[in-house]
Amino acid sequence: MSKKQKLELTWIGKENRPKLEPRILLEDAAKSYHAKHRVTDSDLFDNQLIFGDNLLALKALEAEFAGKVKCVFIDPPYNTGSAFTHYDDGVEHSIWLSLIRDRLEIIRRLLSDDGSLWITIDDNECHYLKVLCDEVFGRANFVATMIWEKRTTRENRRVFSFNHDFVLVYGKDKPLFEAHRNPLPLSDEVLSRYKNPDNDPRGPWQSISANAQAGHATASQFYTLVAPNGKEHEPPKGTCWRYTKEKMQREIALGNIWLGKEGNGVPRIKKFLDKSEDSGLTPETIWKADAVGTNDEAKKGIMELLPDHPVFDNPKPERLIQRIIHIATNPGDLVLDSFAGSGTTGAVAHKMGRRWIMIELGEHCHTHIIPRLQKVIDGEDKGGISEAVNWQGGGGFRYYKLAPSLLRQDAYGQWVINKEYNAEMLAQALCKLEGFTYAPSDAHYWMHGHSTERDFIYVTTANLNHEQLQQLSDEAGAERSLLVLCTAFRGRGEYPNLTVKKIPKQVLSRCEWGHDDYSLQIENLPKAPPSPPAPLPQAGEGRKSKLANAAQGGLFGEGEA
Repeated sequence: MSKKQKLELTWIGKENRPKLEPRILLEDAAKSYHAKHRVTDSDLFDNQLIFGDNLLALKALEAEFAGKVKCVFIDPPYNTGSAFTHYDDGVEHSIWLSLIRDRLEIIRRLLSDDGSLWITIDDNECHYLKVLCDEVFGRANFVATMIWEKRTTRENRRVFSFNHDFVLVYGKDKPLFEAHRNPLPLSDEVLSRYKNPDNDPRGPWQSISANAQAGHATASQFYTLVAPNGKEHEPPKGTCWRYTKEKMQREIALGNIWLGKEGNGVPRIKKFLDKSEDSGLTPETIWKADAVGTNDEAKKGIMELLPDHPVFDNPKPERLIQRIIHIATNPGDLVLDSFAGSGTTGAVAHKMGRRWIMIELGEHCHTHIIPRLQKVIDGEDKGGISEAVNWQGGGGFRYYKLAPSLLRQDAYGQWVINKEYNAEMLAQALCKLEGFTYAPSDAHYWMHGHSTERDFIYVTTANLNHEQLQQLSDEAGAERSLLVLCTAFRGRGEYPNLTVKKIPKQVLSRCEWGHDDYSLQIENLPKAPPSPPAPLPQAGEGRKSKLANAAQGGLFGEGEA
């Protein structure tokens, strides 16, 4: 029987996947920041700014936040080959695809069922990224591609003036996303259509045609309509009345049909603003600069807010992020940005009353993001969307960094528990590795976490003997099970409610230990091990590219010590 095939994008090194270590997060209270007092009852303080490699950080979030993120916005390096100040934005295509793929897979698991992913990208990788997203999210969950006018000036030094970027939109489950997505607020142009010439107590309205196409009509929709003043009306040729004769008369009696001020006009249906689907607009797929802003607008805004800081390349305007967050979320929902850049997503989400998590590895996490968020929280940021949402300050965030790798090699090349880990960190890390919720008990020293109401975990660096194991078994009792992780043990009997395993042996093969950087900077990627000289090619054989050799050597540490 032939293997079922599917459409997919292939590239050199696609089969190489990292064995990510699910790190714990360590708060640095000195860098966390909160308003001195509440500004409103809806102030949010549990936002997270995470400093560290964003692939490891995404993995660190997975256990706690899987299925809980409503909207993910990412602005990844575009892989253009340009040398940006804050990013080395020129990773080879295959490596770029591998690293993006690994992030997308975790992002999908983090999204709620009605959640959505929004990615800004340009022509260089957009179409490859679209096919990759189809593979990760399922082609049926593709929602739309927005065209964003990122600049309004003409670039005369190039063959074409590139004035737009793309925003790819995917739903975790497209029908659920579409059922919960928000319409855009009414524009002044739409609102101007609603009047109230008859002083209807139900408020402003606009009139729409009372006719429908005749092709799918029933016989009951063809008749002569007699208005209250006796004037007769026929539907135009090729059309019929939208309502049956009986319903039309009811609608006239209810004041829902407009016949002009004198009652002699063509019948039209009154569509009230407060009951209309025009309470919001369906988002269109072309987003003009005058509605959502440009890169230049964003850059000027950051320069005004942080005049003493270096200029950040290609920041996204707050109005662009506001539109995305408005469509995809409601107040209190969780927004994630794993390529935080200058911190626009967190700043906008904060002002809009959404919870947020941002991840950033670059030093601009400290030089740009933290000062910017402090001004937002203190109410000193008057730019961007502040006036539109009447932002007055408030709330806060906690700053976290990734813990170091749990295991390290000693002087003899043996893997041992990192000495930087104290007992609490060790228990928390092993709970995450084993799929337990870290929840140490005050009543029982051996309850460090749980996976169910009756399944617990105990972590210790002690060498446990038979008496200690028997005591643990007795205290746990027959109704509970306990996973014991220790450096060594000596047991003389069976303990039916205990599973005893040694650390670090128990976890040694799980992850790539000591690997701290999976960033999209090619110089930080692991180098392939040296290979013996290749034999001369035979007739008809091609020579592999340098990228192919590097990829086969292992993009993610395969073959390293």
